Amino acid sequence: MMTTIPTLTLTLAQAMGLYLILVGLSGLAGPRRWDALMAELTASPALQMLMGIMVFAIGVALAISHSHLTDPLAIIVTIIGWAALIEGALLIAVPGPLLRIGHWSLRFTRIWAIASLILGILLGLAGLTGTASTTYFV
Repeated sequence: MMTTIPTLTLTLAQAMGLYLILVGLSGLAGPRRWDALMAELTASPALQMLMGIMVFAIGVALAISHSHLTDPLAIIVTIIGWAALIEGALLIAVPGPLLRIGHWSLRFTRIWAIASLILGILLGLAGLTGTASTTYFV
């Protein structure tokens, strides 16, 4: 059981865990869909901008509302939020390098999907079984 200070950490861990589970299932059930997604994203600067704005907005919201390093789960949630902020900023400002990484990673869709599924289950369980406390002991 994970003990964390804010209840927000637990709620965000549950939401992020569910998201990662869905991404993992999507990668396992329809890996060719990811190929099509990357092809369409690469071909459309408008889609790149729109996706960048959405990911950046989510990252900013997470960074503003949850940017503390009080315990291991809070650190993971904070890192995911900041990673979204940075990813969104890159998609807005310089999408090319991020798109190249995306195309390269398509060769490993099944591996990424399994990793996402495992991380999502662990993060979701930590959020569901964790407790909030005003004091934190290591």
